[in-house]
Amino acid sequence: MYGTFSMANHKIIGIRDSGAGSYVLRMERCNLNFEPGQYIIAGLPHGIHRREYSVYSSSSDDFLEILIKEIDGGNVSSELRRLSAGDRVNIEGAFGYFRISVDDLSAPFLFIATGTGISPFHSFTRFYPDLDYRLIHGIRYIEERYDYADYDEDKIVSCVSREEGGSYHGRVTGWLEENSIPGDCMVYLCGNSGMVDGVYRILASRGFSADRIHAELYF
Repeated sequence: MYGTFSMANHKIIGIRDSGAGSYVLRMERCNLNFEPGQYIIAGLPHGIHRREYSVYSSSSDDFLEILIKEIDGGNVSSELRRLSAGDRVNIEGAFGYFRISVDDLSAPFLFIATGTGISPFHSFTRFYPDLDYRLIHGIRYIEERYDYADYDEDKIVSCVSREEGGSYHGRVTGWLEENSIPGDCMVYLCGNSGMVDGVYRILASRGFSADRIHAELYF
């Protein structure tokens, strides 16, 4: 079912602001098949600029969503932000192997993200509502707590680095250094390379094997 990919122009259903210059783009799904954790490539129809985005919505939703951080001068993020309901976005996909194996569904999970790297975990937790997880989210400002109401309140930790507030003041690596991590958990990382490298070093120092760590880099 997920071994092939498609390319199609998807009609926009709506765009909603998510704070901190980010927004969620909701489109018609157009029978796109994907597994939670996979990504698509988006751009304007006939446009020359394209960018990869993890799917934000669940595989069980009848629509397709991506969470986008608008970048000053960004060729794709700014172009898509100027669109409106009824306009179309060219979508290619889905791609990627950042997925949860059905054999691991009963295991505890530690999800660690920075910024919009929370996207695949939003898809995971919506599709697998009974998942045993803790989500550590590294952000700069409180307003970057994207759709926290969609998660179990006691399962998400916001690590806020540039202002007071949230669950922890500092970076995700600081939180990890100060807290214990179950040795039997599966760890999934999605975010900038600095975070991923730092978390890898902490986990390696605690004896985590590479086969229990899965990473997706955001640039």
